[in-house]
Amino acid sequence: MTQPNDQKHLELNNCSLDLVQNQARRDWLEQSARWASLGLWGALDSSSLWAQGDPSLSYPSKPIRLLCPFAPAGGVDITSRALAQKLSETWGQPVVVENKPGANGTIAVDTAAKSTPDGYTLTMISSSHSVNVTLQGHQPYDLIKDLAPITQATFQPYVLVVNPQLPYKTVAELIAAAQASPGKINYGSSGLGGFSHLAGALLGSMAGIELTHVPYKGGAPAMADVIGGQVHMLFSTIIQSHAHIASGRLRPLAVTTLTRSKALPQIPTMNESGVKGYEVAGWYGAMAPVATPASIVDKLNKAMVKILKTPEMAERLAVDGSEPVGGSAAEFGEHIKKEVAKWRRLIKELGIKSE
Repeated sequence: MTQPNDQKHLELNNCSLDLVQNQARRDWLEQSARWASLGLWGALDSSSLWAQGDPSLSYPSKPIRLLCPFAPAGGVDITSRALAQKLSETWGQPVVVENKPGANGTIAVDTAAKSTPDGYTLTMISSSHSVNVTLQGHQPYDLIKDLAPITQATFQPYVLVVNPQLPYKTVAELIAAAQASPGKINYGSSGLGGFSHLAGALLGSMAGIELTHVPYKGGAPAMADVIGGQVHMLFSTIIQSHAHIASGRLRPLAVTTLTRSKALPQIPTMNESGVKGYEVAGWYGAMAPVATPASIVDKLNKAMVKILKTPEMAERLAVDGSEPVGGSAAEFGEHIKKEVAKWRRLIKELGIKSE
């Protein structure tokens, strides 16, 4: 038989439980409203999700598949595996990286976009996906509408390098030479529509100079011809050019990000070199199918951001010349939209067509 004091304690406990549940429900609905305003909920109804319970509370309860749109050993792969390892350690569930290259990264992202939106199939994307939107024409998915951003993982500058036998010591000297002899200075690239191509095209557009583009089938042969003197210059990744810069086989003129690179702190930015507002940055980030519950996306974001902010992660990413970012999902979504718009303008302005 329940005594009066026991009854009183029971009533107080029930009251406290009701308060906690009501507050949790309010927090959940407020969070759902925020995600809905960002267009990240798809067709899901937050109230029905609450009725089923917050799915992030038991997430993850099985292995997670993280798709990498490119081949092993590249920058996206390095970042994917570093994140996967730390997420596995954090949650005690395997996060398995699956390389799914093809169509310049389109195949993996399409697979993720069409997967069950439960947080168990994710994909990495890179800056090239923001170019694909325009350059590839029709795509089997909509990068903005069919995927929910989780976080931008990294950014990495390109570095403008020239053959050391050339007289140009600064970007200003190179621009002056190009103005004096339109079309005479050429630049190599890893291929039509790649970032090394677009970086050169953007320099020509912003500086008002005519440069001749020489496309190659990959960055390695382009680099070899700059070192050999057959091509004047190249916008290269740091991982590709760092050793050649150190040995004196290439002369660096500037990096393409608005801030100096930690890997090459002595090299000025293009902005510092007189091309005001010039910015080209490679980047990688994580995405989920658009209808993935907001609470799961938020849980993924918090875990990835915490990992990306560690010194260990910064050291691992430096192998690729990358630097960690780790911002909010909303910030990453806005970044993707700005990148798509930026490259769309340049591609249409210059009439660049895919191969």
